[in-house]
Amino acid sequence: MEGFEMYSSWHSRFFGNTNPIVVELGCGKGEYSVGLAGLYPDKNFIGIDLKGARLWRGCKSVAESGLKNVAFIRALVDHVDRFFAPGEVSEIWITFPDPQAKREHRRLTAPGFLEKYKKILAPEGIIHLKTDDQDCFQYTLDVIHENHHHLLWSTADLYQSETEDDVIRIKTFYENMWLEKGKKIGYLRFRLNQSKIL
Repeated sequence: MEGFEMYSSWHSRFFGNTNPIVVELGCGKGEYSVGLAGLYPDKNFIGIDLKGARLWRGCKSVAESGLKNVAFIRALVDHVDRFFAPGEVSEIWITFPDPQAKREHRRLTAPGFLEKYKKILAPEGIIHLKTDDQDCFQYTLDVIHENHHHLLWSTADLYQSETEDDVIRIKTFYENMWLEKGKKIGYLRFRLNQSKIL
């Protein structure tokens, strides 16, 4: 993991442009990364997941679509701060993470992870969370308030909210399945407080 070759040089060595970099954590099959890349050709998207079989589907979708602004990294999300230099990332998407019901410190919005994200995010960088797990959603709201982060928008029931936000334009396979079962989808976005996270 030491000396990851694209560290600090994603713009120059991989994408060949200076467009903002958006990272999706636990991207699965890359449905969100690929979908966002199609909507925003003026941004670069990088999905991270440990499961190679899932990433294969994402890579195949990229090849079929001809998109040039998407990449994938096969790795643990725990190492995200080793892949990007300080301020190299403009946004982070956390889409339907494992709720880690018995290990809150392993949630991707736990303070330990937020400290890692703070290392790589630009000062005005945004973190998005989309989840079907209401405990994970409320936990994240609590972490935001306790640490004085800047909540930009939130809803516990995205598809019953009045919004034209692009967040509703992309639905993953599992999201569609959960919606058909009547589950509510929570969504929020926030900026990190730049002081120490508790």
